[in-house]
Order: sequence, then structure tokens, then C-alpha cells
Amino acid sequence: MRALVAVFCACSLAAFAQSDAPATTAFRADTTLVLVPVSVTDPSNRYVLGLEKQDFHLFEDDVPQTITHFSSEDAPLSIGLLVDTSGSMGAKLDTSRRAIVEFLKTLNASDEAFLVEFSDQADLAVSLTSHSSDIENKLTSINSGGLTALLDAVHVGLQEMKRAKNPRKALLIISDGGDNNSRYTSTQIADLVREADVQIYAMGVFEPVLSFGLTTARLTTAEMSGPKLLSEIAEQTGGRALAANNLRELPGIAERIGIELRNQYVLAYSPTNKGRDGKYRKVQVKVDQLKALPALKARWRLGYFAPND
Repeated sequence: MRALVAVFCACSLAAFAQSDAPATTAFRADTTLVLVPVSVTDPSNRYVLGLEKQDFHLFEDDVPQTITHFSSEDAPLSIGLLVDTSGSMGAKLDTSRRAIVEFLKTLNASDEAFLVEFSDQADLAVSLTSHSSDIENKLTSINSGGLTALLDAVHVGLQEMKRAKNPRKALLIISDGGDNNSRYTSTQIADLVREADVQIYAMGVFEPVLSFGLTTARLTTAEMSGPKLLSEIAEQTGGRALAANNLRELPGIAERIGIELRNQYVLAYSPTNKGRDGKYRKVQVKVDQLKALPALKARWRLGYFAPND
């Protein structure tokens, strides 16, 4: 049975979404809502805040939907940090540590996080915790060595995320290339990601760096396929894949991703299509172009699987 992604009962949604009804309104526990986190930026990639519910328009398979809940407030986050510790990381591991520390600084007291290390295999190094110091302490003892089981790490992250208490969830992958030692295939992981209500962000720490989806002669076949795969997966979830022009930029990129997660709009709707056929449904978000603002760009989760009875 396929799981319905981006769908929660309203009792979970109430933790961060506000509706036009009074705050004391009681919701049915079996209410089906599709949650769509949306990031809005201007041409300079600055986050655009202050938009209202009426500025957004939602479509499912090209059919207009009614936005029943809207939130622009910072909501509690559950985040999984997936860190490449394979032999190719070497000295880059220290930079990865600093990047994670910078990211952890963006977390709030109500957030929770976990750490997955992956080389020959993927292991849950620190389970979900609200104490970021647990992760920082673990990072001091990690060493590089072995091959790269990146896809297995995504699987471990998705499994641990099932225990998350917060409705907003994300994985942050830090790696220097592709996969060469996973049991799971890229197709299997891509399907799992589309079924899970988890945004995925990725940071590339390979050298030399052009951008995700681009290649150079110094990259192996695995290293070339990894960034492309991560970019495609991230786009599906409404996240993004970012590459540093040099290692010194990595901590800043980590901080930038943390800030983006804190500056998202969350839209929710009850689908007009009540069918429970397990099929994938495309989601589209349109943002009104306001006269006082430059051209706006929105990123969102591109779809979800309907429930299947």
C-alpha cells in the first residue's frame, strides 16, 4: 500500500497552520489535508515574506483547489543530517563538520534532529533528539574511509523520520559525489522519496565544483550521477541541491538552507478528488505578481501519492 505523502490529520497540522476559523475550532481527526511547503524568492534569491493566503493559488492535476489552511510562521522542524564519511571525503570532513555546526545554530528549541553517517554502509549515529550538542559531540569522533552508500543513507533517514514528532520534515545530505555501494537502487529511493512527506536538501562538497547536474573530467561516473540524482530528488520534494564553488563556502550554504527552512509558507488543502487509487497527483502553486515586488519565484513539493485502500 502506498503511503499518502504530504498528508496529515488536522490534529497534527494545528501545531503550525492557521485557518480563517477561530483558534478554538475543533477539527476531525480523520480530516485529510495535503500540506505544501512553499519557498518564495525574488530575482536576487532573497526570501519574500509578508504574502497572504489570497496571493497563492493551488492546483492538483490542473484542477483548482481551495486553500483551507495557511501559515507563514516559523514552525517546528524535524531534520535528518546525512553525512558522507567515505574515503574520498578526507580533509573535506572537517569542513562538513563546520557546515553542520552552522546549520544546527539555525534550529529552535522545539526542533529535533538526527545524524546518519554513511560510507560502506549507512548507520544511524544519533537518533532523533532535541539536543543538538549530541550531534556536535558525535561529529568530533567520525573518520573517513570506505565506499559510498548514499542511497542507503537516504533510506535510513526516511525510516528514522517516521518517528519524528513535528509535521515539517527535511533531510540534509552532505556528500562529495555519487553512490557506489548501496543495496537500494536510485529508482527505489526515488519512489520512496515521492511517497514520503520529507523535503530533501543536498550540499555538494566535491572538487572541482561547477554545479549540480554539470560534470567535469575529474569526476568519476558515480560522482557525476550522484549530484544529478540528488538534484532531481530535491526538486521533487520542494528542496534544492546546492554546490559550493570552494570548501570555504560550505558552512555558509548550510546556514542558508537552515534559514530557508525557517522562511517557508505552508499551504494545506483537502483534495476535490476523493478517489483512493494510489496514483501520483501533480501539485502546482502559482503566486500573484504584486505591483510593488519584482518577479517572484516559488518552489514547492511537486506532487504526492493518493491513498490506496
